[in-house]
Amino acid sequence: MRTILSIVFLCFCGITFSQTTITGTVVDDVSQQPIPSANIIITGTSVGTATDFDGNFSLTTDQNPPFTIQISSVGFASKDVEVTTNKQIINVVLNEGTALDEVVISASRTPERIFESPVTVERFGLKEIKNTASADFYDGLENLKGVDVNTNSLTFKSVNTRGFATFANTRFMQLVDGMDNSTPALNFPIGNLVGMTETDVLSVELLPGASSALYGANAFNGILFMRSKNPFDHEGVSASFKRGITSQEAAGDNPYTDLSVRMAHKFSDKFAAKINFGYLKGTDWQATSEVDKLDPSRTRSNTNYDGINVYGDEVSTNIRAASGLGVIPDVVVSRTGYNERDLTPYNAESVKADWGLYYRPIEGNSLELSYVGKVGTGTTIYQGTNRYNIDGFFQQQHKLEIKNDNFFVRAYEVSDKAGDSYDMVFTGININRAWKSDEDWFGDYIATYAGIELGGNPLGLTDQQKHDAARAAADTGRYEPGSPQFKNAFNKSINDPNLATGSKFQDASKYFHSDANYNFSHLVDIADIQVGGSYRKYTLNSGGTIYTDGQSPIEYSEFGVYSQIQKDIELSEEMELKLTLSGRYDKSELFDGFFSPRLSAGLTLNRDHNIRASVQTGFRNPTTQDLFIGLDAGRAILVGSAPDNLNRYTRDFNVSLEGQTMFGQPSTITQTGAAAYNNSYSASSVTAFAAAGNPALLTVANPEIIKPEKVTSLEVGYRGKYESVIVDVSAYYNKYEDFISQEVVIAPLYGTVSNGGLDDGGLSAQAIANGDYQAYSAYTNSDADVNSYGASIGLSTKVFNGFDLGGSYTFTKQDFDQAANPDFQTSFNTPEHKFKATFGHTDLFENFGFNIAYRFSDDYFWEATFGNGIVPEFHVLDAQINYEVPSIKSVIKVGATNLTGNEYFTAFGTGFIGSMYYASITINNL
Repeated sequence: MRTILSIVFLCFCGITFSQTTITGTVVDDVSQQPIPSANIIITGTSVGTATDFDGNFSLTTDQNPPFTIQISSVGFASKDVEVTTNKQIINVVLNEGTALDEVVISASRTPERIFESPVTVERFGLKEIKNTASADFYDGLENLKGVDVNTNSLTFKSVNTRGFATFANTRFMQLVDGMDNSTPALNFPIGNLVGMTETDVLSVELLPGASSALYGANAFNGILFMRSKNPFDHEGVSASFKRGITSQEAAGDNPYTDLSVRMAHKFSDKFAAKINFGYLKGTDWQATSEVDKLDPSRTRSNTNYDGINVYGDEVSTNIRAASGLGVIPDVVVSRTGYNERDLTPYNAESVKADWGLYYRPIEGNSLELSYVGKVGTGTTIYQGTNRYNIDGFFQQQHKLEIKNDNFFVRAYEVSDKAGDSYDMVFTGININRAWKSDEDWFGDYIATYAGIELGGNPLGLTDQQKHDAARAAADTGRYEPGSPQFKNAFNKSINDPNLATGSKFQDASKYFHSDANYNFSHLVDIADIQVGGSYRKYTLNSGGTIYTDGQSPIEYSEFGVYSQIQKDIELSEEMELKLTLSGRYDKSELFDGFFSPRLSAGLTLNRDHNIRASVQTGFRNPTTQDLFIGLDAGRAILVGSAPDNLNRYTRDFNVSLEGQTMFGQPSTITQTGAAAYNNSYSASSVTAFAAAGNPALLTVANPEIIKPEKVTSLEVGYRGKYESVIVDVSAYYNKYEDFISQEVVIAPLYGTVSNGGLDDGGLSAQAIANGDYQAYSAYTNSDADVNSYGASIGLSTKVFNGFDLGGSYTFTKQDFDQAANPDFQTSFNTPEHKFKATFGHTDLFENFGFNIAYRFSDDYFWEATFGNGIVPEFHVLDAQINYEVPSIKSVIKVGATNLTGNEYFTAFGTGFIGSMYYASITINNL
């Protein structure tokens, strides 16, 4: 707190009361037409403005002349202009330039050309948003070099860079105007479900590497920055309306609507306000795979069938162990499940709004106070440990911020409510149980099979036919989808948060965050120096449905402080060296503190070539789920490994007849989550024991309690211009330490584990043999070497007299010995080879443009708690044509995604992605 107060004091000491106002226009060099949304930034600061639709601008600052402003716009070379007097009028002509001239802020927290950025950075601005062939700006991110966008559902997509990610991408951070929009309950971004409206997006920047030195713990494998339009700089009413269809073999053709409206007004030089509204509705990609999750060769007639998108069949038992009858075969039988399409309407919907009030109290001074509020609700499909129907999910954010050219101080709160969301796996399980208990169902199955055997099998049935008859008898009277009984059981389940009888996903968690930054560049000439800090407090409140917070909410906090020094050294007239040194210290109340430094160097040669290199460390604290989850997911129980969490999770388990009669165990045993960490066998050794019957194969697991994960990242890169060809190349190597993941372990209900299972007289091995055990998914760190490396190259140029042609290739590889660590999964989930290309023209003839985008992904292995499997290679072609109507300041666009219609998927277990066809009109969107 003392550090934050000191920063605030420095901030206010830096406020001055002088003022300088400059005005002017910006036009292009070919047609002398105005350039809307051109950026005007005071060099060395973050203060600036943008031109309006007619190319006019006005900029007021507390900085006294002389100083330099930089004018830039996508597709044009930036230009520096010296400001020498107050009220100076500046008319600028920009020459057509390249992507290297674009200005970014994220890489160093200060404006700089992409060309000079010390690390790899990708940018997606107004031009790219206008020209993208994707359905919206967020989907368009998948065309950026080195970026993967995994499609969870139509309205929930997860951005991933450089591997190691599931849909719960806790290694990636997403900021909207400086606010983290990760959900408090899940602790990771949920795409743009409750994010920004397209008409309010100013720019998107993406850092694909570790960024902990400036942005903290979660900026571990990448960070996405989305900036909105300030109403002082972008006034007026703008709107976008998109209408089309989604087309999928499983779901058919369904309507799709996307609407966004922005209203902003500058009431005076001191006060401005804006409000945004967005609405999206469609039908989600249906997941209909009936392939067995554990063994693709098995069909639905297999006794222990577990379909990928079939739920309720996760409940299974060994029928010989359950019955104690020698006449019953020693096989595992699962209950009959329901298809996912019977458990969700596949409604995809997003409704969001935000508003902002902006006040500049001192005329001519850049000091600005603002309040921003955001609310959003949506319906989507989320795939985590199970498949969830997120229905009516609600999230809100509220931010207060004060800033000027040299500092900012902000504080915000993010809270969520789960709405009517539910777990589809447990919905299927509990509809079955509402009709007939597991004990009765398996009892009917066993009785029918035993009756056939004891009756001498007069019909001469095969073993498969005996099992079919037993299942048919046990399923007699089962609730059929769509029947009144099914609907009643369904509604009862999704409104009951007790997973023993229901499937409701319940949560009302929140976190509070504050951060501050001060730039001393206006006070110190020797170098650009910044200091800053942040504080965050979590409050978890799921009512015991996700976390072990059934008795009371769980609270914990963390903080961090950082500094950066950046120095430009002129080596000669054509050679300049930029050195950047950053460092950050972070401390969670649950773990020891960690220092993460970054050192980078960029050498610029004759303004057309830049060589960069950096070494940086990053870290991430275990997430809220890693620490405090307590969730029975069916096949395994997830138990977070915070020390006070282990005994807070308790569960009663039934003991087999053999365990009771032969080993003197009670009929039920209470086990805590601590068993996963101090009395468990590895899952692979239990599988080997089951196959061979040899207890000597059992090996103790007992995973360690979780601790923070670290990474050391080395990166080199080159950006250059060769006549009309732009080249951007980068390569990296990441070395991870204490890699966080989940390890499936098996805890016997009685006995003490030991290698070989003999130290307690073989009691723990007998428990495993009797089926008296529980599978847990433990959160821990790997002591194995986990590394990754990769490289990307991007090329862009103009061909055939004005056509834009671009392409990129990305190679990504994991370095991990899976065979030596069979129970530990890293969830790398990234194709080894990716290729992307775009071709288009912004002005093929007057007011008409087009763009075509192609993406190729190599096949890769998807690994996650829901299931593992191969994602086949895919080729995707998107296209759009657009026509500008200057008289009404509008753009009409017609486009299609996945134009070839070849359906694909990006993650095991999700729905196949079909095609989308749309037409849109965007009005007055500067």
